[in-house]
Amino acid sequence: MQQNDNPADPFKKALAEATKVMADDPELAVTYSADPPGRTDDTVRLPQVTRRMSRDEILLARGTADAFALRHKFHDAATYNRYAPQGQMARDIYDAMETARCEAVGAVAMPGTAGNIDAKIANEAQRRGYDQIKEASEAPLATAAGYLIRHLATGRDLPPGARNVMELWQGFIEDQAGGTLEDLSTSLSDQTTFAKLARQIIDDLGYGDQLGDDPDTTDEDDQDSAEEDAQDEQDPDSTGSDDQDDEDMDASPEQSQEEQQDASQASVTLDDMAEAEMGEEAEMPEGESPLEPPQPAPISAADPNYEVYQTDNDEEIMAEDLAEPAELERLRAYLDQQLEPLKGAVSRLANKLQRRLQAQQNRSWEFDREEGMLDAGRLARVIANPTTPLSFKVEKDTEFRDTVVTLLLDNSGSMRGRPISIAAICADVLARTLERCQVKVEILGFTTRAWKGGLCREQWLAEGRPQQPGRLNDLRHIIYKSADAPWRRVRPNLGLMMKEGLLKENIDGEALEWAHRRMANRPEARKILMVISDGAPVDDSTLSVNPANYLEKHLRDVIAMVEKRKAVELIAIGIGHDVTRYYDRAVTITDVEQLAGAMTEQLAALFDSDPRARAKFMGLKKAS
Repeated sequence: MQQNDNPADPFKKALAEATKVMADDPELAVTYSADPPGRTDDTVRLPQVTRRMSRDEILLARGTADAFALRHKFHDAATYNRYAPQGQMARDIYDAMETARCEAVGAVAMPGTAGNIDAKIANEAQRRGYDQIKEASEAPLATAAGYLIRHLATGRDLPPGARNVMELWQGFIEDQAGGTLEDLSTSLSDQTTFAKLARQIIDDLGYGDQLGDDPDTTDEDDQDSAEEDAQDEQDPDSTGSDDQDDEDMDASPEQSQEEQQDASQASVTLDDMAEAEMGEEAEMPEGESPLEPPQPAPISAADPNYEVYQTDNDEEIMAEDLAEPAELERLRAYLDQQLEPLKGAVSRLANKLQRRLQAQQNRSWEFDREEGMLDAGRLARVIANPTTPLSFKVEKDTEFRDTVVTLLLDNSGSMRGRPISIAAICADVLARTLERCQVKVEILGFTTRAWKGGLCREQWLAEGRPQQPGRLNDLRHIIYKSADAPWRRVRPNLGLMMKEGLLKENIDGEALEWAHRRMANRPEARKILMVISDGAPVDDSTLSVNPANYLEKHLRDVIAMVEKRKAVELIAIGIGHDVTRYYDRAVTITDVEQLAGAMTEQLAALFDSDPRARAKFMGLKKAS
C-alpha cells in the first residue's frame, strides 16, 4: 500500500470534518480547489492548501471554512428569498448584512470562529486594495454595511483594510440609519426579524425604490381576500361585486390617478392571459383583479427586450481570484518568455506614444501661491528684503491628465495562442506608459464560465426547455487591473490569459455594457474605452435556441447607446475581423503583429491636441 506523503492531507481532512460538524450537516461535501471559494446547499469549496502549508494558507482555509459553515447553519434560504430586494445595490447590501449576521451569531456560539474569519476578511481586504482607498466613492457601500453590522454585533475591531472601508461609510450609514441600527442586538438571532431590519436600513440609505413589494403586506392582502371570499360564500343574497365596485368608484372621486391606472392595467392583463390562466381566474371573487408583480429591471439598458435566462452564476471577478499567486507568477514568466522577440518593437512604440503625450503637456504654472513648489526665480526678492515672504508655484493640470482609459480584451477561445499573448503584452506596455503620463488605465477581459452553456443551460434543460430563453450561458467578467491599482501590484495578473481553459466563448454586448457602466461611475472628466476583439459575439448555447442575430443585435444596440450618450469615447480594434460594421471609430488589422502599433497610434490620435488632426486620423468628419 502506497503511503500518502502529502503533509497537507491530514490537515485538509480534519478541516473538512470540523466544517461539517460546525455546519451541523454530516452530508455536506467539502472540497479544495484553486478556483474561487464558494458554497451551494450541499457543497463547500475551500481554498487550496499546498504542500507548503504556509501560515497564510492555513488561516485563509480555516476562516473560509468557518464563514461558510456558519452561513450553512444559521441561514435559511426560503426566508432570505422571501425578503430579498429586487434591485442590485439593495440586494448586495442585504446579502452582505445577512453574511455578517450569520458570522456574528456564530461568534457568540463559537468564539473561536471570530479570529479565523478575521483572517479571511483581512486577506480579502488586502487582495482588493481596501487599505489604499481614500474616498468613500471608491469603497463598496454594501461591503462597508456588512463590516459595520459585524463590528456592531460582535464589538470586535476589524482588520485594517476592512476597517478603512467601514470608516469611510460609517458616518453616512449611522446618520441615515442610526435609529434603525439601535434594534440590531435584538434582531440577530431571528433571521426574519433581521431581514425586516435590513430592508429598513436599505430604505434609510436611499435605496427603498429597489426593495420591491413588502412580502408581509402581500400576505395580509391575501388573508383579507380569503376572508372576503368566505363572507361571500356565507351571504348568497349579497349584491354582485361589480355593482359594488361601481358604487365605490362613484363614492370616491378622490381616488388617485395612479390607482385607476393600476386597475386599468390589471384589466388589460386579464384580457391577454392564456386560456389556462383564465380557468384559474374564474375561481376568483368577482371584481377582484390579480395584483401583478412589479416588472423586474431590464437586463440591458440598451435593449429592454434583451433576455437572460438566469444570472445567478454570472461572475465579475478579480484576476488574482482565478489562480494562486505562484501560478500567476509562472504564467507571467511564460508570457514574458514567449514574447521576448516582440518586446523591443513594442517598447519603441510605447516610447513613441509617451513622447507624443509628454510633448502635449505644455507645463504652465500659477505663481505667488502660499504653498506648492518653491519658486526659485523669485528668491532674489527674499535675499534683497528678508521680510518678503517666500513665493510658491503650482503646476496647472493638463487636459488629458484627468483621463481614464479602459482596455476591454476579448478572452474568447478564438483568441488562443499568439493573439491573446500579444493583446496581453500590449496591454501591459500601454498601462505602464500611460501611468507614467498620469493617465489611469483599467484592463478588463470577458469570456464565459463554460463551453456551450454552463449551469444556466442545465437549469433551462431541467425546467423543460422554455422557448426563446435569451442568453443561455454563465458570464465571466475579469478585472485584470482596476483604474486605481498601481501597475506594479497587478503586473502578474495578465499572465492569467495564458491559463489553460480560461478562454471560452464571447458575449460582447453585455461585456461592453459592463465596461461602460464601470467607466460612467468614474470621476475623471474624460473616459476612453478601447475594445480589442477578433470576431462577432458567439455563444453556441444561446444562438442554438434564439434568433441567429440575437447577440449581434444586442452588441449593436449597446454600441449605439454608448455613442449616443457620448460620456465615453469608444474605439475598437479588430484582429483579422472587420469591426467597422459595428463601431464608428475602428480599425482592422490582418496580423496580430500590427496590434501594438494600432493601439498606440489610436490612443496617440485621441490625445492629439489638434481636433482636426484627431478627426482626420480617426476617419471622422472634418472638425468644424
